Amino acid sequence: MKKITIYTDGACSGNPGPGGWGAILMYGEHIKEISGGEADTTNNRMEMMAVIQALDSLKETCEAHIYTDSAYIYNCFQQKWHVNWENNGWKNSKKQPVENKDLWQQMIQLVEKHNVIWHKVKGHSNDKWNERADTLAVNAAQLYK
Repeated sequence: MKKITIYTDGACSGNPGPGGWGAILMYGEHIKEISGGEADTTNNRMEMMAVIQALDSLKETCEAHIYTDSAYIYNCFQQKWHVNWENNGWKNSKKQPVENKDLWQQMIQLVEKHNVIWHKVKGHSNDKWNERADTLAVNAAQLYK
């Protein structure tokens, strides 16, 4: 199974407002950068889109090491929030509908397709690849202002 390293980030101006996402996929010596955005979105949705688009771009099942500065995403998978959400009819611990259900469902499907290992990185802490993913996300968001 191929081992892929992925750095992701999302950015939003206004939250909600124009947003962008960026991802860097690394396999051996190969580095691929992808990005995109939306005119009216949130930071969390852009963080999620970065992961979704990165995993969706993989052509085969991989061991994917995902580096994210999003506690929202990291904690969801590390603490298995999504399992409780699914078991509770997509209601959170406060019995309210889970926000971003559409993207969570897409992400869960992709995560289950691959062997994903999650890594939490501190945002804006001079991690070269996290900073690059942030730049991609910010630049993509600029296109939607």
